[in-house]
Order: sequence, then structure tokens, then C-alpha cells
Amino acid sequence: MGNGADVLVIGGGPAGLAAAIAARRKGFDVTVADGAKPPIDKACGEGLLPDTLRALRELGVTIHPGDGKAFPGIRFVDTTTSVEGRFPSISGLGMRRTLLHEKMIARAEECGVCLLWNTPVTGVTQEGAILGGQMMPATWIVGADGINSKVRRWAGLESGSRREVRFAQTRHIRVKPWTDYVEVHWGRKMQAYVTPVGREEFCFALVSRDPRMRIEEAWAEFPRLADLLVNSEPSNADRGAITATRRLDRVFKGKIALIGDASGSIDAITGDGLCQSFRQALSLADALISGVLKSYQTAHRRMAWRPNLMGHLLLRLDQYSSVRKRAMRALAKAPDLFSRLLAIQAGEASTLHSLRTSALLGWQLLAA
Repeated sequence: MGNGADVLVIGGGPAGLAAAIAARRKGFDVTVADGAKPPIDKACGEGLLPDTLRALRELGVTIHPGDGKAFPGIRFVDTTTSVEGRFPSISGLGMRRTLLHEKMIARAEECGVCLLWNTPVTGVTQEGAILGGQMMPATWIVGADGINSKVRRWAGLESGSRREVRFAQTRHIRVKPWTDYVEVHWGRKMQAYVTPVGREEFCFALVSRDPRMRIEEAWAEFPRLADLLVNSEPSNADRGAITATRRLDRVFKGKIALIGDASGSIDAITGDGLCQSFRQALSLADALISGVLKSYQTAHRRMAWRPNLMGHLLLRLDQYSSVRKRAMRALAKAPDLFSRLLAIQAGEASTLHSLRTSALLGWQLLAA
């Protein structure tokens, strides 16, 4: 395995590649190791929010409008009500996960990151990590190996609580578009997320607390959506995944730091997971320069409060239909309120804006 690396990133998904790019731009010699072969796909909604696109630009990853389908905002739909909000400045982008991965790989190679695919990591030591049965020395190790992180377990950083676990199924569907928005359809036992990712292609994701749930069950739950998709054709096989909310007491120990879902996760309902990973990568690179990972821990906690709060609120809407119906009525009576909430979610709201929006939402909920 040569002379080793300053930074060894274990996991070559978007979070790991972001960590590698950010560290390499600070002058570190960086290697990424992953047991898979790219491009790495994942069951997800594939909607990149405005702040996610800004973080990608900071990493130097070039995303063109033609790489996906722009969406101006988000629409919530239930059995009786539909509300929508627009992002305050730039649009989001629906984009295939495999294309995003390819672009991040290209950026990492451009920066000079060494990429070791088909190279499983089987352990970490005081000197480095064991890759393909051989020891690779490393000054720093970054665990970016996902929600079931082995690096987290090896480092003894498992302490924390798994508060919410849900299950997702995704399918890409070819159909004539009826909307430019990302739509979230709320049902009794599940949500359906519909994200435009091309001129005539959508990513359809179904999320439920039932591990046995399948996409076909959505048609009875969402008849209006079923009518819109009646002539659609699947463009790939269904994929499944787990989405969970988890907070860790610590995200580093000694020379090992965690990033992305390995460092604690937020439910996919927020759409904020990738953005958090990219922002963490930028903060971790700064901490590696100083050699003090405690600053990364502080930044990690600071960045997590907003998406954790939004995730908690949205999961309550999923869990309690009476609360959701009340919230939908409140949003319908104040059309600008949803856009104000999206500004907070998109990272474009001041503290004063957030406080005023919270007060307005509380008043509308009381009046609904």
C-alpha cells in the first residue's frame, strides 16, 4: 500500500468524496478506499436543495442545469389540501445519484485524490488501516461508510440513540411531467416523494415505518398520484434503503473522525442529508489543518440543530395525522408561510426571519 497517506477516507460515496476533496484542497495527501465499484447508487429522493448546490460549488464540483431538472420549490399534498412554497433565490435540482457520484469522482481525481475501488477495509489500528489484507499507514482516518458504519464501531463511537427508523423504496419512472415541483404526498401510513430528474423522468420514493412496504401499495394510498402515473414505465429496478435519525455523543476519537451518516443521520424527510455531509467535509478539512478535531465536533453540532429540528417536526406530521391536517390548513390559509419555511430549510433565512416565521406558524396553527 505504498507510503500511506496523510488522510485515509474509508467510504467512497458522496460524503467520503467530499471529505477527500476538501482535505486535498488544504494540501493533504488523500486516499479513498471503498469495497464497491463506481458509480455507487443509493435509494434516495435525488432532490438537491439550494444549499446543497452551494456546498458543491464550494467543493469545486461543477453542476450544470442540463445535468438534471430544476425545481423551484416543494409542494405538500394530502387527501384534501395542497400547498406549495418557492425557494427564495436559486432553484433546487433533481439529479440522478449515479451522475452526482460520477461528477464527484471526476473532481476528486482532478484534485489529485488517490481512489482505491474494490478495496474493502477490514480494520483500523494506531498506525492506519487494513486494506485488502495489507496495512496502510495514515495520519488521519475519516469514516464515511454510512449509517451502519464499521469505522464508528471500530473507534468505539457507537454511543448515541437511534430515535427513528423508517424504510424507503425508490423507482425511476418515465412519464410526461405534470409539475416542476418536488411533491410530497402524505398518506395514512407513508409518504410518496416525486422528484423530477429529467425532461420526462421522475424519481418516485415511498417511505414508511413498515419494513414490508412496497411501491405497489402506494397506488391505493394515493389514487390521484396513481392516475398521473398510470401510463408510466419504470426505467430501473426498485431499490430499498433504511432512513434513520441518530445522534452521537462524539464524532471523533484520537485520529479518527466520522462524517455523513456515519457521524449521525437525519431522516430523508428533510432532504438535507447530502448538504450536511458536504458542510461537514469543509469543516473537517479546517480542523485537520489545525490538528484539533474538537473544533470539528463543535461545528458538527452547530450545523445539525436546524435539520434535526426540521426533521423532528416533519416526523411528527407523519406520525400524527390530526397534527398534519391542522398544519396543512394553516399553510393553506397563509400561502407565503410555506415559502418562509423553505427559506429556513434552504439555509437562506436570518435568525430574525426564523423567529418571525416560527411565531407566524404558531399563530396559524392556533387559528386553523
